[in-house]
Amino acid sequence: MPTYIMLTKLTPDGVKTLKNNPGRVQEVNREVEQLGVKVVSQWATLGAYDFVSVIDAPDHKTMAKLSIEMGSRGSVANETLAAMDAEEFTDTL
Repeated sequence: MPTYIMLTKLTPDGVKTLKNNPGRVQEVNREVEQLGVKVVSQWATLGAYDFVSVIDAPDHKTMAKLSIEMGSRGSVANETLAAMDAEEFTDTL
């Protein structure tokens, strides 16, 4: 299954939601898994992004659907990167 890195920034509405409901992160992870993806790992980060998530998804279309679904809520903005295992990458050279 392809792996993706999702970089997430909270909007002001997202900050309010998280402040009022810290468990919302886990709730969202369960919701997105219903779209057919798996949140492999996730970190809260300081700097340009608020969260970095590693996600397995069946294909680019599913990941695009996830990104649009998340963005349409108005609480986050995402940047998604397709990822490849470094050894697998060097084997293709």
